[in-house]
Amino acid sequence: MPGFRAPASLLAFLLAFSPAAFAQVSPDALRSISTPDTVETRIGTLSFKDGTPRGDTAKAVYDNVDFTYAFRAFTDTFKGVSVQAALEGFQAAGIKDNEILIFSELMDSSSLFLTANADTVYYLGFIDLSNGPMVLETPPDALGTIDDMWFRWVTDFGRPGPDRGEGGRYLLVGPGYDGFLPEGGFHVGRSETSRVLVLGRSFLTNDDPAPTVKVIKDNLKLYPYAAGGVGMPIARYLEGGVELGRNAEPKTPVFHEGTGLVINTIPPNDFSYYELLNRLVQAEQAAVIDPELMGPIASIGIRKGHDFAPDERMKRILTEAVALANATGRTLGFDPRDPDWYWYENSNWWNPLFLGGYKFETPLPEITAEGAKPYPPSGYKQNDARTSFFYNATGITPAMAMRLTGVGSQYLFATKDAKGEFFDGAKTYKVTLPKGIPAAAFWSFTLYDNQTRSMLQTPQKYPRAGSQNYPSPAAEVAEDGSTTIWFAPEQPDGAARGNWIQTDPNKGWVTLLRLYSPLKPFFDKSWQPTEIEPVD
Repeated sequence: MPGFRAPASLLAFLLAFSPAAFAQVSPDALRSISTPDTVETRIGTLSFKDGTPRGDTAKAVYDNVDFTYAFRAFTDTFKGVSVQAALEGFQAAGIKDNEILIFSELMDSSSLFLTANADTVYYLGFIDLSNGPMVLETPPDALGTIDDMWFRWVTDFGRPGPDRGEGGRYLLVGPGYDGFLPEGGFHVGRSETSRVLVLGRSFLTNDDPAPTVKVIKDNLKLYPYAAGGVGMPIARYLEGGVELGRNAEPKTPVFHEGTGLVINTIPPNDFSYYELLNRLVQAEQAAVIDPELMGPIASIGIRKGHDFAPDERMKRILTEAVALANATGRTLGFDPRDPDWYWYENSNWWNPLFLGGYKFETPLPEITAEGAKPYPPSGYKQNDARTSFFYNATGITPAMAMRLTGVGSQYLFATKDAKGEFFDGAKTYKVTLPKGIPAAAFWSFTLYDNQTRSMLQTPQKYPRAGSQNYPSPAAEVAEDGSTTIWFAPEQPDGAARGNWIQTDPNKGWVTLLRLYSPLKPFFDKSWQPTEIEPVD
């Protein structure tokens, strides 16, 4: 343009991006931001022309992107799909929302539940909050938790809960509810999903489940919340905007018997896993989990309000991804590599909750003479621990992961013997618990099938041994105060019936040692079981 003179600042700007300026960039820097014509990767050789993909490179990269999202859609969502699998298992068995499945003679190996026990009376059910808040009245002396449909903890009830074992009234509120809530009279639990899972356990009464079952059935109530009744003072009504109401009538739910029930609550590990995940996504609000977690799910075609209709290419990728993701969950769940998961030095006893607590993020608070001393948040999820735990277990609560003596329960997993080898159902093994087993309530071992992660099915029906005298005899104690438990297909010579858990010669197994109301020697590690040793 005739007569135009660029401002000095503009000239300086243009000069900064002249070829001479580019020449000042080092070859190493240019190399670091460039892509060579061929790149060797785990998915093969990728080709580029001046940085743009050539030939089949784009297809290979997109297949890998979709595979990665499909893999994450298993490892990141297994806990939610586990709850959905339980819901659909209940429905298939004729157990509706707001009804309770109770195991009056304890759970046996007929039922497929991830690492359940044969020591306590279970009572479980799904509560529908889509029509408004619900009231759950809990029995005394319970040990229970309420989780949402993504296995996020909502609240505890019973001994670790706000009722502290006396029984209480819990007001459960679902997403989107903006009505009046009481100012008192209830323990309020807010769920981010429209259903919640109630997981209740109660201890036997003098080694007998019958009195415990009666207490549960006499006291457990479930009914809709009536706004304007108990919990709302008259003064609040006089302020306007709310109505006085009558108190809701407590109702006893329908109870279904669970002992001996053939029911499957385990997520699949084939393509149908994604169909189950889709049903969970469709059933809940779109924003029910973090968008970062929902992103991989949406990327493989599972989106709220949309049909899940993968084409043949995507079905092939999903099928391959779920196979590898399941193998990952199984490896993390049976052969952990993180040394910090192991409770004792040079030992095979471990638990993925010890390092990051029930949120898989922050170490367990220290319990001192001055009170609990929590650690600051770590700022990251321990994803391996999360995947390992939910692959093998049902339910999550702080009561599973705290150093407080006399409350809750603690667990030690064993998946390998003293030689570091996986357990063989055809062999005989033994473990010795030293004198002074640190459990104020009781302790037990339970054996689980490697494939189902549910109780091992043998003629014993209840694959357990422990300090209780039901449903099998209590383990006998040696003269020195120690207790030895045997794992074998046939009862070993000299072993009492209560000290033997039967194995299946054709199956592998793992075990859990449970300590109910654990004591200080467990937490300070002054008490330690032996390794599980092969004896033949």
